[in-house]
Amino acid sequence: MAERSNQEWLADLRSAGPAQEAALADLRAMILASLPRALSVHLSPGDPQFGPLIEEATQETLVRVLDRLDEFQGRSRFTTWVLAIAVNIALSELRRRRWRDVSLEELLDRHEEQGDAEPDWMAENSPNVERLIERDHFSAVLERIIRKELTEKQRTALLAVAVRGMPMEEVARRMGMQRNALYKLLHDARIKLKHRLEEEGIRVDDVLTAFEG
Repeated sequence: MAERSNQEWLADLRSAGPAQEAALADLRAMILASLPRALSVHLSPGDPQFGPLIEEATQETLVRVLDRLDEFQGRSRFTTWVLAIAVNIALSELRRRRWRDVSLEELLDRHEEQGDAEPDWMAENSPNVERLIERDHFSAVLERIIRKELTEKQRTALLAVAVRGMPMEEVARRMGMQRNALYKLLHDARIKLKHRLEEEGIRVDDVLTAFEG
């Protein structure tokens, strides 16, 4: 790969013809060489998804870099900035793929099947008896509010994002919403939870303290 300064990268990528093609080829080679090391922390190189994911993320990175050249502020090496974009794209796609075969309906069904069982976000470590009783009480109240008093959309979004950890982008896509609209939906759901807890005489801080490790 040819050595370039930050300004030379920008100039070559903004030009047309051979200079841009050479810069893109060098960036592609850099990403293909560096991204596997970063991604191997999250996905085994032996996984069948690994190679295709690297290739897909590389292609998407090149497109995104060309679209965002004006956003580069020169605080790091240009190649470092590009690699950060590539890693973010790869991890986002990996998260999306892990949820690809799980429908929102399945998430709701799983939650209903658990009944009053303690949700994943409230998994205990080794509480004393008093804290265990307190957790059980708070869990029951939260479960009741989520199940009976949130709207269907609020409940679906909250369970998918906060309880099951599905990426925001994936939930928004499946619900046919813009990301900002999903933020608003989750904000409203959390405000409703907070107000209803207060009506039950429970402070949010007490709930958080009860479920601390």
